[in-house]
Amino acid sequence: MAQQDAGYINYFSILGLNPDAKPGEVRKEYRRRMKELIVEISRAEITEERRSHFLLEMAKLNAAYYVLWNGERREAYWTERSALISLEERWRDAAKAGDAEAEPLRREFERRLRDFLTKFIEEAMISAGRDKDVIEESNWDMAHERHAFRILRHYRQSLYQQILERLPYVDVTEPKISWDERRRVARAMLDEAVSSSADARS
Repeated sequence: MAQQDAGYINYFSILGLNPDAKPGEVRKEYRRRMKELIVEISRAEITEERRSHFLLEMAKLNAAYYVLWNGERREAYWTERSALISLEERWRDAAKAGDAEAEPLRREFERRLRDFLTKFIEEAMISAGRDKDVIEESNWDMAHERHAFRILRHYRQSLYQQILERLPYVDVTEPKISWDERRRVARAMLDEAVSSSADARS
């Protein structure tokens, strides 16, 4: 399962909890882990790389609490995640068998994957940072949010790439490049630039 669900963010794992964890357990574990993270941040020499790392870890904890503590959000998240993993498996099986159903499944999967990652990465993490309980525990503010936008987009893309790399339609082939042709084009461009420069001086 670890390989099968890689890329589909697991907020239960982020908090070290089982899917049947109670809201009280979610709150308790979130607070404990956030305190540990804040202590770690206070003791670290902050570089740009570490700042990005800590912001992402904080955003993941915030989103885990925000999604899992609320019953409706938890149910929507876990249902969509499970359905998407199942859909990937159906598509992989259809593609392997050469089934005509593979192409419609691919289109549906790509649409639902984009929606899932957008909803439960960027949107969930930004919304979590505006939740009053989260703000109180993590001291997350608008400055954190501004810095986090780029980091969250990169994180979302890294998860997307994890999933794409194991899918049936991802075939990596060597590009067909005529290096002789490229050299000729580059030489012609250089000659033209030199000629233009000489004309400008005369």
